[in-house]
Amino acid sequence: MNHTHATLPRLGLAVLLAAGILSRLAAAEATTPAPNPSTDPFPDFGFMVSPEGYTGPVFQLSQDYPKDLPAKSDVPAFFAKLPAAPFSPDFEAWRDYMMAVRDYCFEGNTSADPAKFATDWQVQNNPVRKWYHIPWQHYGASGREGVHGLTREAPVANMQLSLAQGVPAPGDNYQTYAVGFFNSFGGYTIGKVWADHMNPDLSWTTKPHGFPEGTVICKLLFVDVPASEVPFLVNPVQWTGYIQETFGNTARSLRTVSLIQMDIAVRDDRAPLGWLFGTFQYNGAVSQGPAWKNLMPVGIMWGNDPKNNGLAYTNPNPVATRINPELKETSINADTRQLPPTHLGWNGRLNGPVDNPQSSCLSCHMTAEYPALSPMSPLFQANPPAVGSKTWMRWFENLPCATPFDPGAQSADFSLQLAIGVTNFYEWAPPKESGLFAAAYTQSPNTAAAKKPKLLKAQALPPGTHTFPIVRDLPQKH
Repeated sequence: MNHTHATLPRLGLAVLLAAGILSRLAAAEATTPAPNPSTDPFPDFGFMVSPEGYTGPVFQLSQDYPKDLPAKSDVPAFFAKLPAAPFSPDFEAWRDYMMAVRDYCFEGNTSADPAKFATDWQVQNNPVRKWYHIPWQHYGASGREGVHGLTREAPVANMQLSLAQGVPAPGDNYQTYAVGFFNSFGGYTIGKVWADHMNPDLSWTTKPHGFPEGTVICKLLFVDVPASEVPFLVNPVQWTGYIQETFGNTARSLRTVSLIQMDIAVRDDRAPLGWLFGTFQYNGAVSQGPAWKNLMPVGIMWGNDPKNNGLAYTNPNPVATRINPELKETSINADTRQLPPTHLGWNGRLNGPVDNPQSSCLSCHMTAEYPALSPMSPLFQANPPAVGSKTWMRWFENLPCATPFDPGAQSADFSLQLAIGVTNFYEWAPPKESGLFAAAYTQSPNTAAAKKPKLLKAQALPPGTHTFPIVRDLPQKH
């Protein structure tokens, strides 16, 4: 059996059709040198519009990971702005720190000119500092598209963003797309995990290892909700992505998405669990036009407040932001001139506008592991526990960095993108099955020589292993 052709539908058939290489596949295999699966570059994306007539940006995976751990002196300057211990839930103690992290992420990645927004965040070309992407986000139905490297994430439930926001069709949802970036500290660890492209090694993110202090992660999130339905999306920053028509309709086309959120994560030994998680929400009303700096801080968290199991501040359909004064490990921005109404997370813990209002940033990310022996949320199972119960609170413990959520798994050290990439790799093919790994994408005769197809092998999980899909969110009806 020709396994290469048998696996094409699973491994980016849309890209192959778009690039027009199916008819040349046999010849290419016969004339190109044998691939080296352990070192050949990772694919840039899994879905892309036909190159004929397309002249826009094309995503490139930043994968020249540092070989050496950056020096301690390279820890970002904003580390000096961390509030003195004990950490304070008063956001004014955190405001300068949050804005400094935002500026660090923006530096060299963003333009003030809206005409240049479409080519911003090409992080491999950053003149100030390089950033890196997680590999193996191209695979599967939600895989990376080829304009900006966006992957499909959460659905957007009815009225999740505002009372005026609906759904694209009955029984369907709008959708969230995202792309994430790691600085050189994080890129070093990604390179260690994926040093052998056929044998990802999560011991590098499991105790006694883990992402090193100084790691910074930022992630941009966009929605296809019409900006007219969401008051704070006035003056939107918009990209074009090759995305699905709706959350339930897998047909893809070039469509407009609007920036709504930016998440950050900072690895800092001074934090109680080793990580600080924060989020920013877009608010176009704070300026006279579209701008990346319209991303306003929602808040920051350094723990899950594991003894707080109340429900009074959970707020799925926001009319106003409800700040829980009893939380001691979350700090929320109370400035309503900056922060439009948002639902936050469970009982007021930190979450962004496109996140699950029954969860929190740390709650989700601490489940990052392989294999995924537990779901990302207690809600994501057939018989979820009662909200606030002892079983429910397992997802709101204070788990230290680089610690697996479940015995028998390896930690991805709070990086869901890393966990998803490793999971995608092992779901790619059963033992001894091989398939096309990356395809050519040629925009014009002037484009550099097309990449050669790669034939790789992968190994599956042991038979009988029960795992959960690593999904960022589900419609509320689930």
